[in-house]
Amino acid sequence: MLWEAMSQLRSSLDPRGGGSRMARGDVRQAVLVLLAEEPMHGYQIIREIEERSGGSWKPSAGSVYPTLQLLADEGLITAEELRGRKTYSLTEAGRAEADAGADRPAPWESGTRGAAPHAALSKAGIELASAAAQLGRTGTPEQLEQAVRELDDTRRRLYSILAQD
Repeated sequence: MLWEAMSQLRSSLDPRGGGSRMARGDVRQAVLVLLAEEPMHGYQIIREIEERSGGSWKPSAGSVYPTLQLLADEGLITAEELRGRKTYSLTEAGRAEADAGADRPAPWESGTRGAAPHAALSKAGIELASAAAQLGRTGTPEQLEQAVRELDDTRRRLYSILAQD
């Protein structure tokens, strides 16, 4: 039941209207934007997207690696082994493609303006729910009572923020 509540909280706070799925071309565009800055390996790309989106979008390896392969097949990127990792960089054609989309916001910036504060609020809410779940599993009855009081106080303070001019 707690996981369902956390999922509902995440969906309600997500500025894109729920879920962490982005449009099909967003992974492609994100990869091009990042590789225009510097060569990266796949895991770096995933981490960088997650960080730049404020944690609201973490593409899966199952979407990033096929995109990298497709971009390589199209001649837009090359891969070379660097310190035991396959590192990707743009070709001249890839740089031209990235430059052509430079006037558009990066996929992690598109959508609702101010998405980063929403992502930060969502992350804080998820972390709060996780801490409450941990306390529910391992806390003493006295700790649980104290936690309920704290959460009730926090809820009231959040509503008072909305009441401010």
